[in-house]
Amino acid sequence: MDKNISHHKKVLLHFKDVWKTYLMGEQPLHVLKNINVEIYQGDFTAILGPSGSGKSTLMNLVGILDVPSKGSIYLDGHDISKLSETELAKIRGKKLGFIFQQFNLIPTLTALENVILPTIFQNMSEPSRLEKSQKMLAKVGLADRMHHKPTELSGGQQQRVAIARALMNNPEIILADEPTGNLDSHSGRQIMEMLLNLHSQEHKTIILVTHDTHLVQHVERTISLKDGEIVDIKTKQITHK
Repeated sequence: MDKNISHHKKVLLHFKDVWKTYLMGEQPLHVLKNINVEIYQGDFTAILGPSGSGKSTLMNLVGILDVPSKGSIYLDGHDISKLSETELAKIRGKKLGFIFQQFNLIPTLTALENVILPTIFQNMSEPSRLEKSQKMLAKVGLADRMHHKPTELSGGQQQRVAIARALMNNPEIILADEPTGNLDSHSGRQIMEMLLNLHSQEHKTIILVTHDTHLVQHVERTISLKDGEIVDIKTKQITHK
């Protein structure tokens, strides 16, 4: 393994001595302990670990949905652990795209309306929003399903709507939290293929959180977590077909 492969790339995220602690009664529960890691621009990184390893907590910190109890998180060199919720929300809207295991689509809205949602708080005209969301749905192969509601779509199609929604603001980082966890193996492969294409063709930085060791064979870097600590970081060259 060549540990220097990524070192010429720009550091997007830097976790420095990060801890996340909750109080259970009077007992502190250290969910993450002394996390030191860098995420590089353009990398496809997996955060791997069994249930209870701290993956989701780390994901929430990477996605700026939470702040550390101790330590600092730098995004593009700025310490985000010191920012207000309003400032964090602004960064989330511009720099991050989220794909969740549960899809998180609004059931009363059509696929098109779900995809438009992230742009409502951005400075974009209504015609532009509509045109862009139609393009995004076409891109994920759902041009003929844009007026369907989530209940009228299969799991794989719902996850593709979620991917289109995640791409609407052209995020620098895509966070995928167990994105194939609720899908059959065929749909799961299609979603993984889509993520790999976003990485290889559009040079997106992708962070995949998973407990599935089969998925990580496709990624460049694997950060393994156990009991809230990083136990291993592997880096490899991958060639896209």
